[in-house]
Amino acid sequence: MTSNSQLDPFDRKILVELGQDGRMSVTELARRVGLSKSPTQSRLQRLIREGFIQGFRAVLDPARLDRNHVAFVEVKLTDTTEPALRAFNQAVLAMPEIEQCHMIAGSFDYLLKVRSRDIGCYRRVLGEKISALPFVGNTATNVSMEAIKESAF
Repeated sequence: MTSNSQLDPFDRKILVELGQDGRMSVTELARRVGLSKSPTQSRLQRLIREGFIQGFRAVLDPARLDRNHVAFVEVKLTDTTEPALRAFNQAVLAMPEIEQCHMIAGSFDYLLKVRSRDIGCYRRVLGEKISALPFVGNTATNVSMEAIKESAF
């Protein structure tokens, strides 16, 4: 298995290019990284097999889907034992409004990225769903005014 430090410049360029356009053909990818198609295909398959590429997906436009309101929610739990964390994590996975969930080392336990139609819809999600998640003690909301960068790479 290849470690991150063993990726050569061609591997890294493949990852950067696919991170920007995952639908690109292998022929175009090969052209962009400066290799022929066959070694590019081999490298791509290895990067997938070794987990550097975890999958391919469509990047959706939240505004066109009427989900342009973004709130970041700090969540403090009443219990942080392993069973409580597992219960909270499982419940979060079932909520489509929660786009991201991160366990945080700090003054609160989790940071959630929540998408909704508007502030009214978010208020209902917070009051009816997030506050009802297992072991939620309190929350604090930060509303995004504008996304400057959202992509991973």
